[in-house]
Amino acid sequence: MSTIPSEPRVTAAVLVIGDEILSGRTKDQNVGWIADELTAAGIDLREVRIVPDEAPAIVAAINALRAAYTHVLTTGGIGPTHDDITADCMAAAFGVGIDVDPRAVAVMQPYYDARGVPLTEARLRMARIPDGARLILNSISAAPGFMIGNVVVMAGVPAVMRVMLTDAKQYLARSAPIQSRSVRVPHPEGEIAELLRAHQAARPAVAMGSYPQRDGDRLWTEIVLRCADAGALDSAAADLEAKLRERGLI
Repeated sequence: MSTIPSEPRVTAAVLVIGDEILSGRTKDQNVGWIADELTAAGIDLREVRIVPDEAPAIVAAINALRAAYTHVLTTGGIGPTHDDITADCMAAAFGVGIDVDPRAVAVMQPYYDARGVPLTEARLRMARIPDGARLILNSISAAPGFMIGNVVVMAGVPAVMRVMLTDAKQYLARSAPIQSRSVRVPHPEGEIAELLRAHQAARPAVAMGSYPQRDGDRLWTEIVLRCADAGALDSAAADLEAKLRERGLI
């Protein structure tokens, strides 16, 4: 069980775009890394969705998520092939035009010139940016992502996505980073549920979750406490450990 504190926080959702993820042909390697980065930056990841390479599904998901969260981060669908439709869907979702952006061409041209590779019409698809969007730089393969409104659009290739998010983070609103404390209890969840429920009720500003674990045939529980206020977190953790000791549970 897990409870989230009620104080306002900067929130985010991740939208993973791609038939290859849904088919299982490609295994997502981005969500966990994004979650770690957002948590360290003081941004609470609240939702992850996966949608196919279908314009209505992408547009609907973007409009729903951008209305619900401070930030939305997307991965996938900004390459040079016909099924890379994310940029067009973003333009549709925001009701703006889209075309080859001279700023994107300016960062891509030197990359291709240095390799003696022509910047073909197909490659220029990656320079199509919705009107009014900010470029998100790509230090690996040059073709940029972009940020429009509260939506950051990034590549699906993990290495490229990571450098894009590194650049994008400077533009993201943040809260105080959430800190955590863990308490290991050598008993199943059912034996600590009532105590933990009462402790959570007494300290609503600290999120508390219990996570069942197994070592061979032995069940135990990890209790994780999370809060941006280190003092409140330490106090809640110390009080919980004291209550568990009183009952002989640790």
